[in-house]
Amino acid sequence: MTTSTETTARATRKLTVSKAIVEAISAEMDDDPAVFVMGEDIGKFGGVWDETTGLLEKYGADRIIDTPISETAFIGAAVGAAVEGMRPIVDLMFVDFFGVCMDQIYNHMAKIPFLSGGNVKVPVVLMAGVGGGYSDGAQHSQCLWGTFAHLPGMKVVVPSSPEDAKGMMTAAIRDDNPVVYLFHKGIMGLSWMSKSRRSIGPVPREPYEIELGKAKVVRSGADVSIVTLSLSVHHALDVADELADQGIDCEVVDLRSVVPLDTETIIESVTKTGRLIVVDEDYESFGLSGEIIARVTERDPSLFRVPPVRVAVPDVSLPYARPLETAVLPTPERIRAAITEMLRK
Repeated sequence: MTTSTETTARATRKLTVSKAIVEAISAEMDDDPAVFVMGEDIGKFGGVWDETTGLLEKYGADRIIDTPISETAFIGAAVGAAVEGMRPIVDLMFVDFFGVCMDQIYNHMAKIPFLSGGNVKVPVVLMAGVGGGYSDGAQHSQCLWGTFAHLPGMKVVVPSSPEDAKGMMTAAIRDDNPVVYLFHKGIMGLSWMSKSRRSIGPVPREPYEIELGKAKVVRSGADVSIVTLSLSVHHALDVADELADQGIDCEVVDLRSVVPLDTETIIESVTKTGRLIVVDEDYESFGLSGEIIARVTERDPSLFRVPPVRVAVPDVSLPYARPLETAVLPTPERIRAAITEMLRK
């Protein structure tokens, strides 16, 4: 197996996250005829987030299957295909649509391996776009990775860079377990959306895997640990760069995976800094941010020099109005304010 570390040095071009995802899917489809894709607008349209662009032309309608707007039906079909030995990638488009097909996701996709005593594998990759920031309202702007993480039986992964997007998609397709693969719309590199300057980056040409369940320290620092994922990694890095000019040294940990959660990397970071800020674009209560703080506290509460802080979405539906939406999202301004306040204590 080729690792990301081994291949990064040989990368000679830069891709957007969306193109990195397409490249990973294409390579696995070339290598394994059991891999296919199904979902809404994934064929001629190329995916709402450009995540399947060009695949229909290359593989045809038998392997790139546009479906009706019937999430229960096509996710159920994907689960059935996986049970029979196929390796489907099923595109839910917006993660917010999970409600109409949760029975297929949780009572079937996630539970069949358990109910069969491990004898039946369900290698489904369920991918969907997540996140707000572009005024698409309460029903199209959530993250919800904490919802899937709360329910056992599924791996839940969220890349934040093009390199990770390719390596993690490759690993997800090859995994015999169901994997929920979520990507933030704001990092896809789409021309019609505001995007982070970090949405384009070096990606190795050859296939490689990034182990699911391993966090990555993307910026080393000594003063405060910022543990986060997805678009918020980009925000945290931008804020860390700005605060460095003021002598504040932030460490940024990109979780990359929610399930499995790399507790050890989090502990190592907090052991070094003594301060923890968890930035999460999911809802604050009963979610990932509280879980991370609980794991550190259960291991050793004395690691904290000051109480940990969460910068997350308050328990309200995402507003449509841009000023209100901005007020509830974990923006760079909110992250910066949390760091500044913590270091005053």
